[in-house]
Amino acid sequence: MTSILFLVERHFEEAVFLWRQRSAAVHAPHFDLRALTDLDERLEAHLDGLRVAGESGWDIVKQARGGKEPGEVFVGASLAFDAGDKRRIDFVLDALVEHREGVRGIVSALGWLPREQVQRHIHAFLASSTPMLRQVGITASAIRRNDPGQALLDVLHDTDLLLKARSLRAVGELGRIDLVALAARSLASDNEDVRFASAWSVALLSGDAPALAVLQSIAESADGSRYKALEMTLRRMPLSDARVMQKRLALNAAHVRIAVIAAGTIGYCDVIPGLIESMKVLPLARVAGEAFAMISGVDIANEHLDRKQPEGFESGPNDNPEDGNVAPDEDDRLPWPDPVLIQEWWQRNQIQFQNDTRYLLGKPITVEWLQKVLRIGRQRQRAAAALELAIRQPGQPLFNVVAPGFRQAAMLGLK
Repeated sequence: MTSILFLVERHFEEAVFLWRQRSAAVHAPHFDLRALTDLDERLEAHLDGLRVAGESGWDIVKQARGGKEPGEVFVGASLAFDAGDKRRIDFVLDALVEHREGVRGIVSALGWLPREQVQRHIHAFLASSTPMLRQVGITASAIRRNDPGQALLDVLHDTDLLLKARSLRAVGELGRIDLVALAARSLASDNEDVRFASAWSVALLSGDAPALAVLQSIAESADGSRYKALEMTLRRMPLSDARVMQKRLALNAAHVRIAVIAAGTIGYCDVIPGLIESMKVLPLARVAGEAFAMISGVDIANEHLDRKQPEGFESGPNDNPEDGNVAPDEDDRLPWPDPVLIQEWWQRNQIQFQNDTRYLLGKPITVEWLQKVLRIGRQRQRAAAALELAIRQPGQPLFNVVAPGFRQAAMLGLK
């Protein structure tokens, strides 16, 4: 009996660990769809082990209630919604009273399970009188790309700002071009989250100039949404304006990093000499390499165009307890490009590129190529392709590159 209990506990611990790992992997520069699917299948195997364990598996979830962190909530919610057990569901929801961060875990579980197992639960959340639970329902609908219909229209008028912001973001994710005018009413909101979500969705669905102006302002600020604002702005604004914006950012020392990212987002090859120069500046080297790869399609590590990390260079947290730097390394898992080797590659291959064409992974941006990038690209590249596709296919939902890998693979005809 003790060995069985140990095995059940191991399933729980591994499921929590793998959920945390996938939370980072879906935005990681080195993960592609196959690697994500492998990770998700491992996670599902441990969840299945807990399901098979029945009450023993649920007992482990209850014992871990003290943590209330999103990974633990995800596992508990997955078991509860899968079983359709109201007692279990109430237990999981009780954890949200003091720890709203657990919403991530519940929403993730609703996005993980098959549609037929969760749809009635999502409907119940949408009909709740509690704003936080309605937010769960809207977010779950949005990440599954299932339009909640009237419920979305209702929450767009809600006074709860977190709920309102999430519903505005859902407008864009679901491709609701009929709601653009309504969403645009929040462009001047005093709340940063509401203002960003409104501008993001309106820009995605219409390219509206006032929305782009809001996003451009956010992109040039220290706001936490600046990277998302930047990529939408540059992909949606006239290309001549995008190039002017990138050059202006590059002239500002405070924005030099975001200028490098902007160069890769725009996709014109005339920025490549500047990117190679940026590879010589250690804090910019890896992100400049990523921007170069985004345009050229070169796999810097696999094509042996990389170098070792420069001696003495440190970024992110280290082992010194007296060092106050606790920020994560933004460029972790990116290779160190060798500027000399990259320059030689570019001299050999630049004839294949035209100055007046936007490129993504070495090919001109077309619908057909973007659909292929969703199959073969890495996560950040796939996210770029998904945005470009949504812009070219107004009214269609934004492809969710964060969804369970096995579900994405099925949607893309890979399984």
